[in-house]
Amino acid sequence: MSLNTPSTDSELMQRVRVNDSKALEALYNRYSPILYTLIKKIVVDEEIAKDVLSDVFVIIWRKIDLFDFNSNNVYTWIITITRNKAVDTIRRARNSSEMEPYTEEYENNKIIPKLSQSIDPVDLETANNIREEVEAALNKLTDAQQFVINLAYYEGLTQKEIADRLKIPVATVKSKIKIALGNLKNNLVRGDI
Repeated sequence: MSLNTPSTDSELMQRVRVNDSKALEALYNRYSPILYTLIKKIVVDEEIAKDVLSDVFVIIWRKIDLFDFNSNNVYTWIITITRNKAVDTIRRARNSSEMEPYTEEYENNKIIPKLSQSIDPVDLETANNIREEVEAALNKLTDAQQFVINLAYYEGLTQKEIADRLKIPVATVKSKIKIALGNLKNNLVRGDI
């Protein structure tokens, strides 16, 4: 590969695996804008959001061996770590006394995703290219469906917390989330957006 050809995400991850800090820096430069945008949707405070972004790259550096290199799904792995870390941060701020301690085991099980082999790999460029389609698919959902997805994904509420907030049974919340995600998937698959 020539020096002018940008490395792929997978190549950068392979280099991070052998402690190449320049590769981590390249991932940071490539991903930090989209990750920070996601974090800010979840963690409103700017300073906390910056801390979460830093934490994400520390996690990538320390936990690179937990990435499934056979999946080649760098984008999904990094985005999911980011979402999980941001949600964990707001949950700890809300319910610190009720949270289990943040240990290596906790991080490995709750923050680091275990991606299914059936998930098609998505790269950052593809994600950016389909962003408008995803937004349009979300916008086709009813307001109630958008609201429960927002509560679960961006506010990090558990199904019980959503049920308490909406004053409805947990089973109803589960059903609403399942229907909303099914409709979102159908909107994306049909592509009639």
